Amino acid sequence: MAASNVSVESVRRLLNDSLTNLGFEVYPLKIGWYNSVLPPTLHLSYPDDTLAVVVLSTPAMFEEAFLPFLEQRCYQGLNDPIDQCVRQCITSAVSQCFPGEKVDVRYDYELLPSRKPKFLAQTAAHVSGAAFYYQKADVTEQPWAEKKMFGVCVHPRFGGWFAIRALLVFGDVTVGSELVQPVPPDCVPSREGRIKLLEAFNFHWQDWSYRNIISPIQTYSQKQRDYFSTPPAQRVALLRAWGYLPSDNNQPEPTSDTQSQEIGHG
Repeated sequence: MAASNVSVESVRRLLNDSLTNLGFEVYPLKIGWYNSVLPPTLHLSYPDDTLAVVVLSTPAMFEEAFLPFLEQRCYQGLNDPIDQCVRQCITSAVSQCFPGEKVDVRYDYELLPSRKPKFLAQTAAHVSGAAFYYQKADVTEQPWAEKKMFGVCVHPRFGGWFAIRALLVFGDVTVGSELVQPVPPDCVPSREGRIKLLEAFNFHWQDWSYRNIISPIQTYSQKQRDYFSTPPAQRVALLRAWGYLPSDNNQPEPTSDTQSQEIGHG
């Protein structure tokens, strides 16, 4: 596909056609939106009008993409199974939809040599309008003094039952005024609600109560909850017990560098 033929709508349509039925959502953004809210050390090295797309997984991804991925014996060990499935889905979509196009795909679990993430997933979701990124600074008269409080995104339809998986940067595609920055829906507008959300996420993330800060239209299935409640190092063994992986697979248990998985944000 020649760069001159690529538009925001064609990218959105092609990716939706490839990924929606697998349980993903896509949201376009300009690199300038992302860079404008971050210090220069965290900027992505592209012009402000460069087109990017953030990819989210919804609760449906587990049954629509991940379990079929396992049933087709696509898992090859070493890497985290979910990460490997997401990579296969996105790589396939990009290669089929944009052959010859320069697309820089950055996954949420990837780190630079400096150990910094290749992109800040929650910032990308916020500036694209996909989900509101609630942070300590969004609470007036903060009750935590100097205590470190991690922020968390809330999706307007799924609450906390989703994950930010990747950022696709279309290096040769620039967009103009046709792409207007949306305002992410403020699902938790009250001070009390934001305190409840951040405290649930930081202090009680293992009970997943933060995910229900709003009434979601869909949550994770029980099987999916069982999977993400299992420590990452034990998930391959669980998949073997469920019959999705051969019992004679002696490959080492995979690990993932994603902070989101370590704190239960699967």
